[in-house]
Amino acid sequence: MTEVLLVLVGALLAVTVGAAVEYYRQLREIQREYEKAKEAVEDIVLSFNRQLKREAEKLEFVAYKVEGVSSKNDRALKRAEEVEKLLVALEPKIGGGLKDREKMSARLNEVDKKLRDVVASQEALAAKISDVEKQAQQFLMIPEARVEAVIPIKREKALAPLTETELSVLEMLAMEGSKTAPEIKDRIKLSREHTARLMKKLYEEGYLERDTSKIPFKYRVKKEMKKLLKKTESETT
Repeated sequence: MTEVLLVLVGALLAVTVGAAVEYYRQLREIQREYEKAKEAVEDIVLSFNRQLKREAEKLEFVAYKVEGVSSKNDRALKRAEEVEKLLVALEPKIGGGLKDREKMSARLNEVDKKLRDVVASQEALAAKISDVEKQAQQFLMIPEARVEAVIPIKREKALAPLTETELSVLEMLAMEGSKTAPEIKDRIKLSREHTARLMKKLYEEGYLERDTSKIPFKYRVKKEMKKLLKKTESETT
């Protein structure tokens, strides 16, 4: 009987020890889970605190901006009041300016009308010039038109008024043919201006013909003048 009792006590003690070990093991597991949960909660709290801090900084920045905008609005309001005062002061002047503007607009309309008339006149003049140019081109296409019309020579006054230089120029042209003013200048040893005046005088007085188809112009002795020069030479001989 005693042995059975000892066996039962031993079995009960073994069960108790086993239960205690299992309870201790579960307790340690629960503690580890608690530690993990605690760390997770701390991370969440720390992240929340950081987010809350950033939001607080944003709110401070927004509050600063709002304060700046409010200050600008105050300055803008003061500026608007000043502008309003200026407008009130300028209102009489603006009224006078509007009247002047109406007068100026009427003057501008008159000027615009005159400009249109001038443009129309210019267009008409341009059309006439175009017609004249066409006629001139047609005239220049005729070979005989290249030589300008000459002034008739009066025989009794042909040689009397001529200087020795003028007479030598006429004789040179009669013998050698047509020449330009620069070519004549080199022969008679006069300045360009003097030679140009001399040739113009001989042309206008009817001693020469002038070919204007090219520049510089070419001068040649008029046929009647050639006859007079030949006659003079024959009389001299």
